[in-house]
Amino acid sequence: MAVKKTGTIAEYHLNRHEPGKLPFALYDLNEYLQLNQVDATRPHIHSFYQVIWFKSGSGTHFVDFKAYEVTPDTLFFIEKNQVHYFDMSSNYQGVLIHFNELFLKRQDNEMDFLVKCDLFHNWYRPPCCKITGPFDAVLEEHIRQIKIELQHTEAFGSDLLLNLYLKALLIQVQRERSRQEQHTGKKPFAMDEKRMQLLQFVNLLNDHYHKGLKITDYAQLMHISTRTLSELTGQILAKTPSLMIQERMILEAQRLLLHSHLNINQVGYRLGFDDPSYFVKYFKKHTQMSPSEFRRSVT
Repeated sequence: MAVKKTGTIAEYHLNRHEPGKLPFALYDLNEYLQLNQVDATRPHIHSFYQVIWFKSGSGTHFVDFKAYEVTPDTLFFIEKNQVHYFDMSSNYQGVLIHFNELFLKRQDNEMDFLVKCDLFHNWYRPPCCKITGPFDAVLEEHIRQIKIELQHTEAFGSDLLLNLYLKALLIQVQRERSRQEQHTGKKPFAMDEKRMQLLQFVNLLNDHYHKGLKITDYAQLMHISTRTLSELTGQILAKTPSLMIQERMILEAQRLLLHSHLNINQVGYRLGFDDPSYFVKYFKKHTQMSPSEFRRSVT
């Protein structure tokens, strides 16, 4: 796993200097943290996706300014470019899985599996869930199959089998999370055309939030009208597209202010603001504090 350290947040890449290597990896969590504790306990982002299964141990995991309790059999789903880090605990046992989009999307005409699966790219649910009862054995079996196949990566069809095993694991987790939500009275996850469009909008936001695109631009990229886009975000999230654009911009500004060494002018430039003073006004308008006040309040 390669690391790129700039003046901002440390950024990690999966086999960046080994393009022929499989964009998929599975680690023993305890061993991984022992080897990478310094980097793993500092705020960082990935250009890939990560599933963390804390089988045992207790502590705190930090994801985008929020602290989430870690208890035995907790699963975390970290999407690419999401700031997170581990605490200093060394008592964790578990599994760590790394993969990128290309590994899951094997065919050009295949619908994006990460869009259909609601574990990632999801602003309206926590990035974690707890597994209970017999589901532990289900996960163990999928992990066992993956470990066996990773010993035969040169064999015919190995990459395809690993792709299927990972998808099966994520599908099972999605089902279990939906079952738990239904049991607690929450509306379970159900993918339909509107939710697919919403997640497409979220993906586009993640790619273009710093380019100054307007609602009409996003609607054109999605091949829908601005009215349809507004109805979409309003019905599912009770938010306007403009508010979602603002929230994504502010989230990135907060990430950079908290986790980078960039000065306020540089943060503004990085986010597409030509005038630093306008960035300060924009940030204060949406957070009720200036960038410097925010930076002081959390450091």
